[in-house]
Amino acid sequence: MSANVISAELLAKMFLAGAKYLENKKEYVNELNVFPVPDGDTGTNMTLTILSAAKELNALTETNMASVCKAVSGGSLRGARGNSGVILSQLIRGFTKIASNYDELTIEILDEAAQKAVKTAYKAVMSPKEGTILTVASGIGRKAEELHAAGCDDLDVYLKSILDEAERVLATTPDLLPVLKEAGVVDSGGQGLVEILRGAYDAFNGKEIDLTFGTGSGKKKEKEAVKEELKYAYSEEFNLVLDRNFNIKNEMDFKDYLESIGDCVNVNTENEVVTVSLNTNDPGLPLQKGLKYGDLNKIRITNLKLKEEAQSASAPAEIAKPKGPKKKYGFIAVSVGQGINEIFTSLGVDFIISGGQTMNPSTEDMLNAIENVNADTIFILPNNKNIIMAANQARDLTKDKQIIVIPTKTIPQGITAVISFMEDAEAADNESGMNDGICAVKTGQVTYAVRDTVIDNHEIHQDDFMGIGDHGILSVGTDRDVVTLDMIKELADEDTELISVYYGEDVSEKEAGLLRASLEEAFPTTDIEVQYGGQPVYYYIVSVE
Repeated sequence: MSANVISAELLAKMFLAGAKYLENKKEYVNELNVFPVPDGDTGTNMTLTILSAAKELNALTETNMASVCKAVSGGSLRGARGNSGVILSQLIRGFTKIASNYDELTIEILDEAAQKAVKTAYKAVMSPKEGTILTVASGIGRKAEELHAAGCDDLDVYLKSILDEAERVLATTPDLLPVLKEAGVVDSGGQGLVEILRGAYDAFNGKEIDLTFGTGSGKKKEKEAVKEELKYAYSEEFNLVLDRNFNIKNEMDFKDYLESIGDCVNVNTENEVVTVSLNTNDPGLPLQKGLKYGDLNKIRITNLKLKEEAQSASAPAEIAKPKGPKKKYGFIAVSVGQGINEIFTSLGVDFIISGGQTMNPSTEDMLNAIENVNADTIFILPNNKNIIMAANQARDLTKDKQIIVIPTKTIPQGITAVISFMEDAEAADNESGMNDGICAVKTGQVTYAVRDTVIDNHEIHQDDFMGIGDHGILSVGTDRDVVTLDMIKELADEDTELISVYYGEDVSEKEAGLLRASLEEAFPTTDIEVQYGGQPVYYYIVSVE
């Protein structure tokens, strides 16, 4: 039986049910993405965002409105991934700013919270676009206000009417965004939001819902949840003082080994010191492996099970502090692929966050990287349009350092931004110079289609190769090199001086050499550079300048 007010306990249950419904429909939401690329997708990003909040909620030892709101807001903000996840976290943040001031939620309070949620989300987006999750959220806000103004006093009617309106607005998104109509789908982010509302409404009405999650964050007693979540028993941190060459291949091999015996692996090299942290079941193995490269120093091992039993699980793990003197400027770049990582490192990037199209790093990943860079001013290079908002959110949550996000949408833009940096210039001048630099770069990326669709007037079939430019699909076909060459011809013009190609992990050196020969024939007066990038998913990443 439904209630006339929503208590803290009921709100928590409704939130967890919404998270569960979204998790169950994650793949369906993913399939609504317009671009048929093999990436993390909207459903995955929204699910990881809301499950981060669910984990915080399940860790509460006391349930009241203030604690529930703090848990879901803080958890979603830190766990936000991708643009859809960041927008979802901002909707939650706005809602909880109002709800946290009350012991119970009435229709009047819910209306005020809905308005705040919409305003907060729109404010977080630099250029809001209709036909997206924001449109669905806006429709929810309007309906909440309309029902309250009309004197609706039945909470069940109120919530059901809002859910119905959300579904109605979602159905209109193809009419507002032509690319959705062309692909024959509704907005994926809006669909994710509707799934959350469906779960919340069913929980409000007392429907029995299994609130266990794939990540082990279901609603259980805290002690049971801790046992399930603790896959590794020890948290380990140590410094490795190098006594021999430690190149990028050594670092990648070392990190791969650590990831095979644990999780939460972080390896950061600065000068002659490697800072290592991870969770593992055998803390002796990382130390033995590290001895092959140098001397061990500042070893710290924490028994996580004993720590949880002491009820200190809610305290964040201490991040190893970076070594060396504080610098004026530092750089963080999101990157993946041995060759590309090595390029960024050689250009002076201090910290590389592993990620990109296949896995968008979270706001918390950004915050951890910021903590590890010992500089007064830190430039962040997201290198993917779906990571910029998470970087901006990390910037806004950082109080002790100046964080400047350069809105790089591709790896080539990130490389150009670092090259444009001038050590002696002021931060504002560097920001301006780097932004000017990335505007001069045209990028193309070649990957494969994961499903049939029609986009940018191209009929695309599953497993076709696609050449994707900065503003859409440039070429499609069944021959990878032909698609790549056609894409570059679309990007290049009479002013082109340099074409740089980074080939991925699924392209051999011989194949890359054949592409170089084709490019030299097609562009005889243009400089051609072909380098190993090692990136997954994208066979070629191309820069045209």
